[in-house]
Amino acid sequence: MFTRRATLAFSLAAALVAGASAMAFAEPEHTTYTPAAFQAAQHAGKPILVEIHASWCPVCAAQAPILSELLSQPQFKEMVVFRVDFDSQKDAVKSFKARDQSTLIAFKGTTEAGRSVGDTHKGSIEALLSHAI
Repeated sequence: MFTRRATLAFSLAAALVAGASAMAFAEPEHTTYTPAAFQAAQHAGKPILVEIHASWCPVCAAQAPILSELLSQPQFKEMVVFRVDFDSQKDAVKSFKARDQSTLIAFKGTTEAGRSVGDTHKGSIEALLSHAI
């Protein structure tokens, strides 16, 4: 009986640690990108982040925990995040005039507020996001 309880306690502890690790590096919540959804967010005056992303991109992977941390802060709670897949959404990539994956584009409503390419510095990404609010 003790062994079963100990095993259960260990399993529960392991699950909690795994869950905490996953939460620490959780991806920000993304809205599915469609031109209509993007335009609706723009016309609603929302702060918007367009993330041109590729699953194989190490810079994109480095940006993910930074974006997750920043987007969880209260000042960015209204920001709508659209992830555009660099490989499968070529029309969208072209419409945003993005030449590279790891491009971040901030919009304040219908106005582009700023963009960066390949940036993995928390301070400058935070400044970019701030231009949209």
